[in-house]
Amino acid sequence: MSAQLFYIYDTHCPWSYATLPLVNEITHAYPEMELHLLHCARYEGDENISRQTTEAVEEDSTVKFSQSYLSNQKQAKDSTLAANLMAWVSNKVSRSSLDVLNAIFQAHFNDANEILSEDDASDVIKNFKLSPPSKVFTLDKLTKDAEIAIHGINELQEVIQTQAIPAILLAVDENLILLNHNLYLKHPKAIVEAVKLELAKS
Repeated sequence: MSAQLFYIYDTHCPWSYATLPLVNEITHAYPEMELHLLHCARYEGDENISRQTTEAVEEDSTVKFSQSYLSNQKQAKDSTLAANLMAWVSNKVSRSSLDVLNAIFQAHFNDANEILSEDDASDVIKNFKLSPPSKVFTLDKLTKDAEIAIHGINELQEVIQTQAIPAILLAVDENLILLNHNLYLKHPKAIVEAVKLELAKS
């Protein structure tokens, strides 16, 4: 039996932030399971996050937003650079990709770091001893690696028939299962049992 986990997300999406603890729990329980982190680059500098959204996320999940982040909500979000960086990390240092993603989420939602420049990403790069090329640090366009990731997302979304994000998908052999993450946002550890049941069916 072959099992893989796919996580479709955006680093600037509060619901993606709320769903990351579920991914952490699954990978902790199944460290041998291949993980694919797919940044969809939804935010392009033309959309901000409403207070209604963050209130709903805090009510329905275990995550909290810092006051500095909440004070900066009116700024339009652009996740292009973060998408470029995560695509590079996933391809070049995949063993660190989940840790890097956790750090980026913390930087954005706790430290109110918009991740719009190389300087914004410098702490993450230093802490994980990364050496991404200069093309990663742009808001003008997605890198080829990021575009390939989005193409992969589009193919997965055709199969599951939804473009909603975030999404956690479990692939077992030839079967692709969309896990209902909404059921576990308040109790992230409980999703491990759901994965266990799906694996037992195969």
